[in-house]
Amino acid sequence: MDGEELTEQETALYDRQIRVWGADAQRRLSKSHILVSGLKGSVIEFCKNIVLAGVGSVTLNDDRLVTEELLTANFLVPPDPNVYTGKSLAELCSDSLKDFNPMVRVSVQRGELSNFDVDFFHKFDAVVISSCSLSTKKSVNEKCRKSLKRIAFYTVDCRDSCGEIFVDLQDYIYNKKKEDETIECHIEYPTLEEAISAPWKSLPRKVSKLYLALRVVEKFEELEGRSRGETSAADLPKIQKLRKELCDAQQSHAESQIPDALLERLLKGRTEFPPVCAIIGGILGQEVIKAISGKGDPLKNFFFFDAMDGKGIIEDIGNPKPK
Repeated sequence: MDGEELTEQETALYDRQIRVWGADAQRRLSKSHILVSGLKGSVIEFCKNIVLAGVGSVTLNDDRLVTEELLTANFLVPPDPNVYTGKSLAELCSDSLKDFNPMVRVSVQRGELSNFDVDFFHKFDAVVISSCSLSTKKSVNEKCRKSLKRIAFYTVDCRDSCGEIFVDLQDYIYNKKKEDETIECHIEYPTLEEAISAPWKSLPRKVSKLYLALRVVEKFEELEGRSRGETSAADLPKIQKLRKELCDAQQSHAESQIPDALLERLLKGRTEFPPVCAIIGGILGQEVIKAISGKGDPLKNFFFFDAMDGKGIIEDIGNPKPK
């Protein structure tokens, strides 16, 4: 991303953005390549945001066919069966995204995300994944880490009116202005495995309830062999039992810090709420733009949002293993 300058056409199109974050930041964006897998509502909002911001290319990966559930928060798919029948979600979203900004190359990559190797991920500057199992998230994160270059890695998960973003920028160095001088900042991020395996005793006393609740639900899906979101309110008794086992094993955080009402919402949360998707997709787009452009303090390393109280919470969880 250190080679080409902005073209005259790019400078004219992105004039207002260049006034905000500078020509160098826009140049980095315009030469960046983003992989996005799992095209549900919050990710669709994210795709719209980065395409309008003017990244170099976006590669979409989602071979699922369109269902009524997938249409609820996806404004890129025309609600006409004659249009979407027989096409994958990625193909349909690609067609629509190209209209947002013709200068951004939008393509489709078929295949199962977990089957792609390290060389495949090396082509990208940022990888954003959603709607997949915890084991797939950890596997992709590990492959991004094995690349010879730094790849920004993000996971996003929306259930009911709740959302979670995880960020791994590895060893991230950026500059920021402090009064009249520019200082160099260095942040070291843990992997997803390190972040979700952190002993609960090490967590802040008032850690987000969503962090704890989502770990219980993910563990339940893993133990039951369920795909992400294949749960319902009928699973609540089993989840309550698992919650007790985890709290006892961790010897920390009372069960009351993971309320039944929150667990039930997450279990039933197959449908995404468009307003929550807009918030999560907006925050995610902002973070990816920051990581690529080198402008602004990046998020470390979890962001949680719950529409029930309207609060967005940042949690710094997990310590990177010593090199």
